[in-house]
Amino acid sequence: MAKNFYITTPIYYPSAKPHMGHAYSSIIADFFARFKRMDGFNVHFLTGTDEHGLKIQRAAEKKGVKTLEFCDELSKTFKDLSKTLNLTNNDFIRTTEDRHKKSVQFLWNELKKNGEIYLSKYSGWYSVSDEAFYNDDEIEDLDNKKVAISSKSLVEWVDEESYFFKLSKWEKPLLKFYKDNPDFISPKSRKNEVISFVKSGLKDLSVSRKSFSWGIKVPHDDNHVIYVWLDALTNYMSALNYPRVDDELFKKFWPASVHLIGKDILRFHAIYWPAFLLAAKITPPKKVFGHGWILSNEEKMSKSKGNILDPIEIIDQYGLDPLRYYLIKEVSFGNDGNISQDKLEDCINSDLANNFGNLCQRVISFTIKNCSGKIPEKINFEKEDLDILNKYKENLSKIRLEIDNQNINFYIDYIINSLFEANKYFNDQEPWKKKDNPLRLNTIVYSTLEIVRKVSFLLYPIIPQSSLKALKIFNLNEKDIDFASIGDNTFLKQGNSINKINILFNKIEKKND
Repeated sequence: MAKNFYITTPIYYPSAKPHMGHAYSSIIADFFARFKRMDGFNVHFLTGTDEHGLKIQRAAEKKGVKTLEFCDELSKTFKDLSKTLNLTNNDFIRTTEDRHKKSVQFLWNELKKNGEIYLSKYSGWYSVSDEAFYNDDEIEDLDNKKVAISSKSLVEWVDEESYFFKLSKWEKPLLKFYKDNPDFISPKSRKNEVISFVKSGLKDLSVSRKSFSWGIKVPHDDNHVIYVWLDALTNYMSALNYPRVDDELFKKFWPASVHLIGKDILRFHAIYWPAFLLAAKITPPKKVFGHGWILSNEEKMSKSKGNILDPIEIIDQYGLDPLRYYLIKEVSFGNDGNISQDKLEDCINSDLANNFGNLCQRVISFTIKNCSGKIPEKINFEKEDLDILNKYKENLSKIRLEIDNQNINFYIDYIINSLFEANKYFNDQEPWKKKDNPLRLNTIVYSTLEIVRKVSFLLYPIIPQSSLKALKIFNLNEKDIDFASIGDNTFLKQGNSINKINILFNKIEKKND
């Protein structure tokens, strides 16, 4: 079986500058991409920007610039964010690119050829902000305005000619698809939500608009532009050179392994997208994971509320790796998470500076002083050494399984427990009291150095820059990182010199300390 892994973030809507929610999705996707590469997979990691629709057109008009110029400027901020977050994405797609336009129009023609699209008239509620259609039971009055219950975004009544996709036809096939592919939607709560919605009845979906022009034209009908979600969702295939289904990239990576998205766009990915694909006789992705929101003061971040957290400001103050670690550890993956400066500082001080950074410095100092700065050559593992070392080998399959189930919480807990056990092992074994027993001293030092290596490998998908700094102790670099080798208890070459490294994490002086 080919070890190929294709992960995508949502493509971000560049109507405003990036916020912490964008950073979170990207960092989580990067975590999975790095882990899978570390485990020997061919990885394709995609992110990008969704640049069509009325909201973009209006934002450009308000700013007094051409729409494409507006998109160019904001798309660059998201591309720059990818570099700032140290993402390992293989591609960055923009829906204004020709390769994407060709893919979308080809998919449209396939749906039309298969009798899945027809021309009629749309009358109903539409949210420009969400680029979504809503039924009457999904609308409420708020401050004398009509808003969507789920997002609180303003809706407006639309009455215009439109092409429709026969979504209602796919109600039963979708339910069968969910049953046959029980892991398609995660976490389970999101799956139940989607199935309940589909069972309540699906209506045919308006898939074109005439009231604005900023979008991809419907083939053979320039009066219509393709609905932004049919356009946007196709990015996952256009980045793989669809419709060239015989292309090596498409054959290698489609269907996607995981679409990582925010829970607010679950309906589009878990209902519309598989329906479009099944209707076009294309295999749907293997999984859609709808993660929670990053909250600010218990509220979802939004431009209108003025509570957007800027990831760049956090990175400038604390560094990138501490932010990556904090978001992966403190936000229970799949649930909402609240950003707290106090908890971030606790993470830096407790987990990163004390548990990991201090362990590295202690064992380096002891090795330099007592083992001539070299990895000990004469060793003899005893039960207490093998007890802690073998835990890594014994858990490799478990870790892989949990990662395949997107159980980040298990992974980070495993690392935290490993660091606790490593520090306890070094303290309990008291190598400083074994100077009259060089074989025992050497074995404790070697075992601890091996644990530092193993944990540094495990930390690489979370805090890559700091992990690589730690691996400089052993003259190891990125190409040496191999998940399977975590189970090897004698990976480090005996007799090799080790290096001093700078302090990995500076402790934060807290105001209340």
